[in-house]
Amino acid sequence: MTPAEQRAAVFGKSALRSALVSFLGPAVGGLLGGMDPRLPFWVAAGLSFANTLYGLLILPESLPPDRALAVPLEKRESDGRAASAALRSVLAGLSVVNFLAQVAHVVLPSTFVLYATYRYGWDTTTVGLTLAMVGICSIAVQGAAIGPIVQRCGERRALLLGLGCGAVGFLIYGAAPTGPLFWFGIPVMALWGVAGAATQALTTQLVAPDQQGQLQGATNSVQSVSQLVGPFLLR
Repeated sequence: MTPAEQRAAVFGKSALRSALVSFLGPAVGGLLGGMDPRLPFWVAAGLSFANTLYGLLILPESLPPDRALAVPLEKRESDGRAASAALRSVLAGLSVVNFLAQVAHVVLPSTFVLYATYRYGWDTTTVGLTLAMVGICSIAVQGAAIGPIVQRCGERRALLLGLGCGAVGFLIYGAAPTGPLFWFGIPVMALWGVAGAATQALTTQLVAPDQQGQLQGATNSVQSVSQLVGPFLLR
């Protein structure tokens, strides 16, 4: 539904909502759990049910009937409506980039608390404040920085910039001998989020308009597999 040149910024705002949820969800769950250990589960079930009703009764269909999948994919490919072999090769390469980036990201929630406690001797309060700083920086990048960066650099350069910042951020995290130096890496690592939005924007330009839903489903599947594989690689 969004013009191609604006998709990276929209994907960034979508990731911003995820960052806000990751930031607020544990806090709300903690408050509710303090009242009753079962209450967070009931509230989550209620929100999920409300979300289902919204999608069923209110959310408009973004794919018009005349563009819906009416014939098998093989037939559409033979008619030349699907992406060419070259475009599919680029799409596969971007999927690999997305998969490896997601596997790398799994390191952070899986090991951060143990790593920070062991190396810097942080207590629960310091870890919580650090995670709050991560959330603030992520919100700033996803909500305000991605659009201007992609508009100025283009999706490809924005992708390379984001991946480079991710690599430098991991280097700072691993090499920082003190907590303050570790904090210096947080805004650098936050710019890694530019890569995710740029990757998604690039992939949407490589498939037909009536294949966008399939693309997003496949992208989510790649991310799910990475989250499944990542923790096993850390053992």
